[in-house]
Amino acid sequence: MGDDTAVSPKDRFLTVYGRKPVLEALGDEGLQVDKVILADTARGPGAAEIQRAAKAAGVPVQRASAHRVKVLAGNGKQDQGVLADVVAPRMRSLGAALDSRRPPARVLLLDGITTPANVGMILRTATAAGLEGVIVPRRGVAALDPLVVKASAGVAFRAPVLRCGNAREAAELLTEAGYGLYALSASGKSTVFDVELPQRAAFVLGGETAGVSPEVAELVTDWLSIPMPGDVESLNVAAAAAVLSFELVRRGVS
Repeated sequence: MGDDTAVSPKDRFLTVYGRKPVLEALGDEGLQVDKVILADTARGPGAAEIQRAAKAAGVPVQRASAHRVKVLAGNGKQDQGVLADVVAPRMRSLGAALDSRRPPARVLLLDGITTPANVGMILRTATAAGLEGVIVPRRGVAALDPLVVKASAGVAFRAPVLRCGNAREAAELLTEAGYGLYALSASGKSTVFDVELPQRAAFVLGGETAGVSPEVAELVTDWLSIPMPGDVESLNVAAAAAVLSFELVRRGVS
């Protein structure tokens, strides 16, 4: 699996970019900002304000080329020449979580969810429900950026995010570790309310349009539906994640 199983800086930090998100992170006493990177082309009052805020917070500021900042931010249009690495204390690699003394009993696996608002809301809901892991692959899922942080109302910084290369890799690791793999589907014969779950279970949430990817689907143990007596075909993926997460709370096994 190459470097996807290695400990990466991306498994420790959430990177926010743009002047306002960086200033908000620096001003939040509940967050630990590791460093600020400022483009060497950034000048004027905006850059000075960021430098003052970083100094007040005791956070080092590094200068880099504007191109380097764009590459690190992953968003060339909105970085405004500045980014900050914010420590996410509960974020780690999926491999590390599975190898730990007490692996998470219940996890969500995001598979092809590309809308930042959905990723952010799922992180907020799962954290509220006390779930021990939300697997957010580095590829195929919306990047953990300021849009996700905003949609989570800031909860993304302290969410139990587990990182890996892609959803198929996660499914393989989970299967090898003895997890049952359950996917949400409107056509599932079992429901989230009546399925008997093993000691360890992972729940796959498929993308907004394509659903669960074929390479993950072939590893799924069972397909689960959410009963909907009303005349609605399906729920938004974030809403479905909320139903599932709080059913696990009701069962007392989150």
